[in-house]
Amino acid sequence: MNALTAATNPTTRAARSQRLSQVTRAPHETLDALVKAKAAFDTLQGFGRFLSAQYLFQAELAPFYNDERLTALFPGLPRRCRADQALADLSDLGMRPPVAVPGAPADLTVAEALGWIFVSEGSKLGAAFLYKRAEALGLCAEKGARHLAEPEGGRAAGWKAFVKTLDALSLSEAEERLADAGALAAFTRFTVLLQAAYADAQA
Repeated sequence: MNALTAATNPTTRAARSQRLSQVTRAPHETLDALVKAKAAFDTLQGFGRFLSAQYLFQAELAPFYNDERLTALFPGLPRRCRADQALADLSDLGMRPPVAVPGAPADLTVAEALGWIFVSEGSKLGAAFLYKRAEALGLCAEKGARHLAEPEGGRAAGWKAFVKTLDALSLSEAEERLADAGALAAFTRFTVLLQAAYADAQA
């Protein structure tokens, strides 16, 4: 695939992140309902299972956050990954890293990886609410809830910077569809990881 470049069409720039949000609206709502159904933030034990899924998801995405094809497009992209933070949170709760679940993403095109990272970065906005729930369990940015805490520079500013770069990339129609597929696959994958984390617990 050719290197992506900055787009010059304002309509294209404005449409991509909005389209990805629309494409993933239904699975996003379904996942939110699943997290609620699992009572993920009612107890520390429940939160620990949620954290296990979060860690696996971020660990699976770490190679793409550090992919030189993507870091060339997004300055500071490796610093956005939350795998290390989630791992530290597990340690705070006295938990070991969970066993990997088969089906991790691999050999993604740049366009597909953009969709996955879009979902991961977008989740930082919703994490503001989850962080407050975690605080009610006695957790904070220094203990147990690092991966949900406000990123350096702020949630809104970080998201706007990411979206500005994402929307300025020039993609072919085929690549746009791959980005959509990547975003949908990311939601499917996190759902799989979440279900696995609660597999031996009562719903």
